[in-house]
Amino acid sequence: MKKLESREDIELLVNSFYNKVVKDETIGFFFKDVIKVDWDKHLPKMYSFWESILFGQMSYKGNPMAVHFPINQMEAMEKKHFEKWLALWKQTIEENFTGQNASMAIAKSENIANLMAYKMEMARKL
Repeated sequence: MKKLESREDIELLVNSFYNKVVKDETIGFFFKDVIKVDWDKHLPKMYSFWESILFGQMSYKGNPMAVHFPINQMEAMEKKHFEKWLALWKQTIEENFTGQNASMAIAKSENIANLMAYKMEMARKL
C-alpha cells in the first residue's frame, strides 16, 4: 500500500476504478450504453478533476453537475447508482492506497455522491 500523492497515483486510481465500473451491472450500462463514453476524453478529465480536488492543482475545467443532468434525462440516475459508484470508488482506494489523501478522496467522494444523487432526484421532479 502506498500513499496517494501524485498525478500518476490518481491515474492508477481512476483507471482501476473505471475498470470496475464498466463491468458492474448496476452502473456500467450508463457508460457503455447510455452515453457511450469516449474513454480517451473522459479519463484525462477525471485525472484532472481528482488532481484538482485532492491536490488543489486546478487542472480541471468544467462543471461536473451540468454534465450529469442530460444523462439523468436519458436514464434516471438514482441514489442506488451513486451508492454503487461510491462503493466501487472506496473499494478501489482501499485496495491501492493509504494515508491522508486516500481518506480525503473517500470523504470528498461521499459528498459528491450525496450531492449528485440529491440534485438528480430533484431534477427528475421538475
